[in-house]
Amino acid sequence: MNKLVSVIVPCFNAERWLTEAIDSCLHQTYPRIEIIVIDDGSTDNSLQIIQRYGDRLIWETGINRGGNTARNRGLALSTGDYIQYLDADDYLLPNKIERQVQFLEATVADIVYGDLRYQHHLTNGEIVREDANLLGIPAPHRDVLECLLIYGNLSPSPYLFRRKAILASEGWDERLKASQDRDFLISLLLSGAKITYQPGYYSIYRRYGNVTVSTANKMILWKSSRYVLEKAEAKLKRLDKRDSNYELALAKAYSSIIRLYRDRMDFYSYWRLIGKILRLSPQLLLAEQFPGIRAN
Repeated sequence: MNKLVSVIVPCFNAERWLTEAIDSCLHQTYPRIEIIVIDDGSTDNSLQIIQRYGDRLIWETGINRGGNTARNRGLALSTGDYIQYLDADDYLLPNKIERQVQFLEATVADIVYGDLRYQHHLTNGEIVREDANLLGIPAPHRDVLECLLIYGNLSPSPYLFRRKAILASEGWDERLKASQDRDFLISLLLSGAKITYQPGYYSIYRRYGNVTVSTANKMILWKSSRYVLEKAEAKLKRLDKRDSNYELALAKAYSSIIRLYRDRMDFYSYWRLIGKILRLSPQLLLAEQFPGIRAN
């Protein structure tokens, strides 16, 4: 195992957690790692923390342009055969990269993913961990693309990617402000990347309040979710991959958007999604019985 792994860490105002994220990369049992931190215009002490590491990191800073721009820039600076993305408020367990490099080296897969644990930071200072279902249902998953279409995704940290698979995809969509991970993985899979599951918990995803666009602005979330699904639907059609399972998955996802964000939608957006569900799965539409729809 002598291949280089590039860990790409986008950072925006993450001073509270950044040291632990970087240290979790430096303390990996795998020996050949480069760490690339892209400071996305932080206004706290994040940049000062990054600079303290000296030449142990490759880093860059600039104006705030969003997490996906930072991830794409990190990839451009990287030289590794394998790519690990890590959000600045999450962290990796020590043998994460070693175990997953070994796994990918022994398979023909382009992406491996493991299990994930939430780390809740309660208001009383207590820390509680719990297992997370990465794709909405317990692993292993029969069809990861189908799961992504229905449910979405949580974090890029449980995954390890072959560089060539990312370069063959559309990369991180810099227009998105939410649902970025979901869109990125869908893009990879629709570009032909092979994904496989390796049991084991190797990464920690923090939960500590309204700290992301996704939780702080529901309007951005539902519009981004719709955009990701419509983009995937168009590509499935273009690639002639729209089988009945994927159509039902898309219908379920559009249905979830309506259930979760109905009070945020205007009349046109609501009926636009109703029309999509009707076209993809009339039976699901009747079963859901949305306001204005009669199941006769």
